[in-house]
Amino acid sequence: MKETKTVSGTPEARAAMHEMMAAFEAFKGANDARLDEIERKSSADVLLEEKVARIDQAVASAQARLDRVVSEGRRPGLAAAPSGVPAQGRDDKETKAAFDGYLKTGQSFGLELKAGLSTASNSAGYVVPEQTERAIERRLMAGSPMREIATVRTVGAGVFRKPVSTAGVASGWVAETAARPETDPATLALLEFPSADLYANPAATQSLLDDALIDLDEWLAAEVEDAFAAQETQAFVNGDGVNKPKGFLSYDIVAEADHEWGEIGYVASGAAGAFAAEDPTDRLIDLVYAPKAQYRPNGRFVMNRKTVSAVRKFKDADGNYIWQPAQRAGETASLLGYRVTEIETMPDIAANSAAIAFGDFQRGYLIVDRAGVRVLRDPYSAKPYVLFYTTKRVGGGVQNFDAIKVMKFSAT
Repeated sequence: MKETKTVSGTPEARAAMHEMMAAFEAFKGANDARLDEIERKSSADVLLEEKVARIDQAVASAQARLDRVVSEGRRPGLAAAPSGVPAQGRDDKETKAAFDGYLKTGQSFGLELKAGLSTASNSAGYVVPEQTERAIERRLMAGSPMREIATVRTVGAGVFRKPVSTAGVASGWVAETAARPETDPATLALLEFPSADLYANPAATQSLLDDALIDLDEWLAAEVEDAFAAQETQAFVNGDGVNKPKGFLSYDIVAEADHEWGEIGYVASGAAGAFAAEDPTDRLIDLVYAPKAQYRPNGRFVMNRKTVSAVRKFKDADGNYIWQPAQRAGETASLLGYRVTEIETMPDIAANSAAIAFGDFQRGYLIVDRAGVRVLRDPYSAKPYVLFYTTKRVGGGVQNFDAIKVMKFSAT
């Protein structure tokens, strides 16, 4: 049985960590010189600005390499099984053998057919074996940043409905012998998370399918991983909820003082399309304290790498950089002591953009996986290639509007 390998002690991981730390030390030296020159002359030399930008790019590249090494280390092989799950039995082996036969030749004996939503004959598909579905899901968990930080639930229905309490049961103090008046009940809301079809269409040659050394289940899981992860990440952040999950930035975004259930509260950056000219770190601290105390221990920042590049230059009142690289392989960089998750589909810093989010995403955002992955073998549409139309049903949305806050790049 394969196991997920530990990356903290591998030579590649150690080299990536060394490169990251060396690049950040060089960045601090160059940026300190830039800040000193700005303080003396009110502006920095163009060559010095370019030097800082080049080293910042080196830091970003080193961080990307480190993230890649960690992600690849977490990515399981197909045969890896979760803790407590027994090894596959005879029925599982027979199912896998039948599925391999279908991928190679199109023979479908022994496979379960699932009809599509339409009546077209080519909308049907065969359910993949459990171990193949598990491999796809675990690869997505390792490759999709939102799956790493949000709650993921597998359901058997097309729509997952979750009742939540928007206002708790009322209570009060009374004397020992005083009457107990009836209190108001909890205020409940019913959240619905419909799942939508996510599809990929990887292609293979017949010679690849005939190669006895190729594990076709592993090949299929690897082929759909990147396509699924990219589409999911975009939807979890910006999706409009129409035939796709609803992203947390697609809900109404209002000033934190006016925030109500069903809306995402924001803290202003202090300037239109930029950080405040003075003490920009203070606005990030305001964002950290926008969620209630119970959401801060597991809180994290979410932003894209361009925004990380901007906040990497900031210092606190004591002259310490508020962004720090990961100290050990397997960890993430931190900002003001909170973890940073880079998601490239987050918007860039611009007027009125919500380029930075902070909160407990595990409690705030829910990803719903409809059980079952379907594959339809198509040897006709792109001859001489064989296409494998692979579909998976996924939904998502905010489940706790108090747990996620954003920074809006505006003056107020």
